[in-house]
Amino acid sequence: MVDQRSVDLNADVGESFGRWELGDDDALLHLVTSANVACGFHAGDPATLVATCSIAAERGVAVGAQVGYADLGGFGRRFIDMAPEELYADVLYQLGALDGIARSHGSAVSYVKPHGALYNAVVHHEEQAAAVVRAVAAYDPALPLLGLPGSVLLAAAAGRGLRTVREAFADRAYTPAGTLVSRREPGAVIHDPAVVAERVVRMVTAGQVEAVDGSVVTLEVDSVCVHGDSPGAVTIARAVRERLDAAGVTVRAFTGG
Repeated sequence: MVDQRSVDLNADVGESFGRWELGDDDALLHLVTSANVACGFHAGDPATLVATCSIAAERGVAVGAQVGYADLGGFGRRFIDMAPEELYADVLYQLGALDGIARSHGSAVSYVKPHGALYNAVVHHEEQAAAVVRAVAAYDPALPLLGLPGSVLLAAAAGRGLRTVREAFADRAYTPAGTLVSRREPGAVIHDPAVVAERVVRMVTAGQVEAVDGSVVTLEVDSVCVHGDSPGAVTIARAVRERLDAAGVTVRAFTGG
């Protein structure tokens, strides 16, 4: 048994755009320890990012740059076959923009996490993974990269001497191979707060999660993600925190050392 006694809890925030509001960032930022803030490419207008970074700074929540494809219409969930140099530039641009906003509030970007289709692509896509890693290393080699355990992204990051952070998903179904079930498949997102909370405790304390076929996947977890755009995200995040507290697991940002 892993019997881990601390873990980070993260959520995707800052994904509203103009008059279109998505999620309850204010409530989530009371519950999570790290915030994956959109950088304007897949979601998030400048005013939203300013407001989100302001709240995160006030609450002492770590700010992460959630970099993605330039795909507002598809919410960054459509794969784009980009040239590595173009993806490198896009990631670098997003990092600089969000870090500037965070610094205006006395904070700073303290880690990087790809979003959506880019996240899934860099599990296996070596060229895109290398482009993301190169952009992070060029901007600040002290920034950790958050990603799926066993991914090409984390292997490439470790190869360049970057800190890697292994992520699990509270509300997403897993395949027997330890990857995420496509959102196009039924049951890909889990909505029952009690079920999600129990899954997280098992992930953190036993290093296990049940896959969609009933098999058991072994995983190591540094940070657990609750999707901010999921219905009932706040209720789920609260249930997860309460259940982790009850299990004696401390919830704290991995950036705290």
